[in-house]
Amino acid sequence: MRTAIGFIACVMCAPLTGPLSAQWLTFPTAGVPRLPDGKPNLTAPAPKTPDGKPDLSGTWLVMGYTRNIAKDLKPGEVLFQPWAEKLYQHRLDTNGREDPQARCVLSGVPRENVVPYPFKVLNSKGVIVILYEALHSYRQIFMDGRPLPKDPNPSWMGYSIGHWDGDTLVVESAGFVDNNWLDNNGHPGTESMHLTERFHRRDFGHIDLQVTIDDPKAYTKPWTVNLPMTLTPDTELIEYVCDENEKDVTHLVGK
Repeated sequence: MRTAIGFIACVMCAPLTGPLSAQWLTFPTAGVPRLPDGKPNLTAPAPKTPDGKPDLSGTWLVMGYTRNIAKDLKPGEVLFQPWAEKLYQHRLDTNGREDPQARCVLSGVPRENVVPYPFKVLNSKGVIVILYEALHSYRQIFMDGRPLPKDPNPSWMGYSIGHWDGDTLVVESAGFVDNNWLDNNGHPGTESMHLTERFHRRDFGHIDLQVTIDDPKAYTKPWTVNLPMTLTPDTELIEYVCDENEKDVTHLVGK
């Protein structure tokens, strides 16, 4: 059985390892192409919606970027503003003990995409919804042509609008809170952050997600990361309880 572990335990560990044990083991996900042995064929062609666009529906997971979303970038590709670099180093030195999510506040994006918990993408008329297992949070990407709000009420998940560029879903997001963490290490995000995500489903089981972070308050130039999303069929999101009997945060140490 797969169990959703609390966040503080995850802060202290390496990204979740080992395969995810499925829920409803005798009820495979409908519409998934299969190999002769019955396993999902993740390299089959990507499915399409009735209007011919790639169907991004499914339960997905990104692994390996929980601590450091920028781990694949070369030195100098992430250029901090001086205050942000100092804050980032402080968060590293103190093992993230000031992390709002340690007290069960929402992670926000792009962090929700890289914590080691699955998320489900749902297509609906005029909107794409993402359900995140972590903290039972959700996100709406409006596809009806509306613009981003000019003076939004700041939120952890921000406000998102999307459009298609060929077979790639392009999502623009803004309106974030000022104390955002982009990963467990604590890359800072501010209310000036503008996020551009490009979702390209290259086959049935893989989405190439490119994320560009443009936050002039925290960084001297925009920077881009590439995150591999892998489909996890034949399972479901499970209940996540964050603060039940939490006893770790007060014991985190550091400089």
